[in-house]
Amino acid sequence: MSVTSARPLLLLTVNTAPERARRLIPRVLDNLKDRYSIVHAANVARISDVEAVVEAVQPDVVCCASMWSKEEVAEIHAIAKKLVPNVKTTFIPHGLQVEKGPDAVVEFLTEEFPKLLDA
Repeated sequence: MSVTSARPLLLLTVNTAPERARRLIPRVLDNLKDRYSIVHAANVARISDVEAVVEAVQPDVVCCASMWSKEEVAEIHAIAKKLVPNVKTTFIPHGLQVEKGPDAVVEFLTEEFPKLLDA
């Protein structure tokens, strides 16, 4: 079952390499466009900026890139859930981009988003 909504789902990425997010996320969203309407609303490059951007964007999904440690991911997700309790959160496994490259990230997120959104 896919998620339907009157408005697109808003995605916030947390990635210290915003240009990478701008290149890879459209590929993921294109892969999922038949099932979901998702807009990449913003990227945050620093944990210290997460609160302000989450408050401004009110995202439906927060996705942390693979450079963050488990502790940093937990902190980012806690900040998001404090402000938007129903936000869905996910993360790219630590080191996936470095170890397997951008195609592996796109493949991972293309598989992960439906699990997350249909749960």
